[in-house]
Amino acid sequence: MQSMWGYQTTAALRAAIGLDVFTAIGEGVGEPLALANRTGSAERGIRILADFLTTRGFLEKQNGTYGLTPSSAAFLDRRSPTYIGSTIDFMASPEMIELALSDPVAPVRNGGSTGLANVANDNPVWVKFARAMAPWAAPLAQGIAGRVAAWPMAPRKVLDIAAGHGLFGIMVGLALPAAEVTAVDWANVLEVSRENAGKMGVLGRYKTIAGSAFDVDWGNGFDLILMPNFLHHFDEGTCVGLLRKARASLSPVGRLLASEFVPNPDRISPPDPAAFSYAMLITTPHGDAYTEEEYARMARASGFSGVTCEPLLPTPQTLVEFLR
Repeated sequence: MQSMWGYQTTAALRAAIGLDVFTAIGEGVGEPLALANRTGSAERGIRILADFLTTRGFLEKQNGTYGLTPSSAAFLDRRSPTYIGSTIDFMASPEMIELALSDPVAPVRNGGSTGLANVANDNPVWVKFARAMAPWAAPLAQGIAGRVAAWPMAPRKVLDIAAGHGLFGIMVGLALPAAEVTAVDWANVLEVSRENAGKMGVLGRYKTIAGSAFDVDWGNGFDLILMPNFLHHFDEGTCVGLLRKARASLSPVGRLLASEFVPNPDRISPPDPAAFSYAMLITTPHGDAYTEEEYARMARASGFSGVTCEPLLPTPQTLVEFLR
């Protein structure tokens, strides 16, 4: 029953984030009437919402007063440096909900979905994605940048493919003051990445190439190519073609890194990377969460020798390096 009504939890979370309930409670506004006044809501409405969120583990309640759980304090209080509430703007957007619920049988029968593949590149949904997902990507990008900064030979020419918000390339640029970063994505999305590069002080070393990663000329001689959360959108053959293009764009000492959801060979563990395959089933024609052996097979088919996989804990993602 909880799973059948799972959409109610999504709706309640959207309401709470939209009203900034978690931030208000984090600031000590925990009594229903005060919380209602703070959020511009009916007392009955806010009480029922907060009680529901308590039953789902997002809030605590003592003597009629609400408080944050540790996870909500870390991720849903806007004052927190690890706040990710904005991700719901895309993850539970009308576009994504429509894909998941309008006809859930069709992608299973068809082995995939047109998903967002038929959405024009200038559609606002791509900008929504870039803005909404930045807080979720930030710790991942910082973790990867820290590893890159520890390499014996620091990359000086960096390429960020399907950059979106741009944080993966930007964080490398912050970690390596001599690095020049080039981002590839749709023109409207690159406005977001340039905005973020400006905020973080690397705009002077930040270049952009507008267009499809499959069609535009990236250039060559890159010491590091980043492909964050991109390969899982495509079938193996398409990935191999993209990897060949990347290999040809690397300098003689260049390295290629991807961040991905990588399940174990049983494809049911760990739970989050394994479950990501379903997200690809309902949102892409042929995407998947690939195992380490599948990435190794793609690597060999595209001229690399293999891959290494390193968990990016505590996130559910894995750093995949394609070896020369």
